[in-house]
Amino acid sequence: MQTPESWRPILACALDIRALTAGYGDLPVVHDFSAAIEAGTVTTLIGGNGAGKSTLMRALFGTCRLFAGEIIFLGVPIERMHPWERLAHGIGLVPQGRCNFASMRVAENFKMACYSLQRADHDRAIARTLQLFPALKPKMSVMAGNLSGGEQQMLEMAMVMVPSPKLLLLDEPSLGLSPKMQQDVFSMARQVASIGVTVLMVEQNAHGALLASDTAIVLELGRNVLAGPANAVIRDPRIRLAYLGERSTERLS
Repeated sequence: MQTPESWRPILACALDIRALTAGYGDLPVVHDFSAAIEAGTVTTLIGGNGAGKSTLMRALFGTCRLFAGEIIFLGVPIERMHPWERLAHGIGLVPQGRCNFASMRVAENFKMACYSLQRADHDRAIARTLQLFPALKPKMSVMAGNLSGGEQQMLEMAMVMVPSPKLLLLDEPSLGLSPKMQQDVFSMARQVASIGVTVLMVEQNAHGALLASDTAIVLELGRNVLAGPANAVIRDPRIRLAYLGERSTERLS
């Protein structure tokens, strides 16, 4: 994979989450969560259904209620920023499920992803992104809805990468994909990290995601109960029992 010469992420960026409590209405879902995520790495959040993984992603992007805590990104507190301000500050989110414009061509989807850029920068931004996702080049005239599931996921990641984010949030990127396409998605996450972008991923395919990650965080009942290098977490007997194919009722906390 050739790194686009014009891509200029801030390699020193990092995400520092401090005692974050977040949820919906009057109901906290994530409790007192703290983590420090290094720049240019892939971090995977794993946990059971209802553990608070997607809520944490929404809290980082500003689309759910923040009860307490701080979010420091690029050295700037962002917890009071609106989602569009966080987007402008370099945070991109690929939400769970299909989120492209199915009735529009791939090229038109790319144009829609340029909405926050100056018109003069559109072609350059698209060309730079296609260097990261070259498989989309021959698909530019195809309707997005006619792409395979894996190609649609690639398109959605590419669209979020058009404005050059420094943090990419991926919420269940392999959901509904074949095992081969799941591995392709994890490879794409590593490609994005290789240019200095920080990747934070929520993923139910814990084994595949951990193999592609530098760091892992385990959420249980909305709390951070285990964090460390992914190659160590994947060997933890409790993780292997609880999340890698065998049943366990033991809690990590």
